[in-house]
Amino acid sequence: MSNNPTLLITGAAKRLGAETAQIFHDNGYDIALHYRQSKAPALLLAERLNNIRANSCEIFAADLDQLNEIEKLATDTVQRFGKIDTLINNASSFYPTKIGTATEQHWNDLISSNMKAPFFLSQACAPYLQKTKGCIINIVDIYSEKALTNHTIYCMAKAGLSMMTQSLALELAPNVRVNGVSPGAILQPSEGDLAMPDQTTILAKIPLARTGEASDIANTALFLATNAPYISGQIISVDGGRTAGA
Repeated sequence: MSNNPTLLITGAAKRLGAETAQIFHDNGYDIALHYRQSKAPALLLAERLNNIRANSCEIFAADLDQLNEIEKLATDTVQRFGKIDTLINNASSFYPTKIGTATEQHWNDLISSNMKAPFFLSQACAPYLQKTKGCIINIVDIYSEKALTNHTIYCMAKAGLSMMTQSLALELAPNVRVNGVSPGAILQPSEGDLAMPDQTTILAKIPLARTGEASDIANTALFLATNAPYISGQIISVDGGRTAGA
């Protein structure tokens, strides 16, 4: 087993999750990289990381809608790396659910990926994090505080994740710190993604007049994991100043 700290991160095959895994790996972490369906990009990322440092990354498939798979993800990570130092709950579903069109399936998917899975994975990892005096970092959203039109269920779920962050910070203290990172406009939508509002409208509301990068979120998470021993129960907005205004 390695003496390096271990990061378990969900939804890490692409985009923000992949960038976060890369930055933590660059800073000496071994990576337990979770994916659900994106096996090919997960394998490519793991290959790249293992070429940099042998045996430093392992991929784990899990359906986070299933409690038994959530618990297995925690135990498999410990079996492979011997410990968990940091858990990042990054996996998330995001799409509009306009009133009149929302279904129970939409509800179950959005609540499960954004609130239920992070809670039960945090619960499964808590005993291991207690041993390492580790931390949990939840990827929240500025829309947990400021509603986004036609995204009621998503906003509700992220608001629940925000409160979970604060509640677990109390319950798991003093040995486990729990914080959140709340992204604003970080990545342009994927091609064909109709979920995000018009980017011109968004940019007009950002004091720094630009979207952020995935590295802005990843580096904030790294700070919370490695250089913030007296910060817990906090959610840091990384949004170019957007939430400072109306």
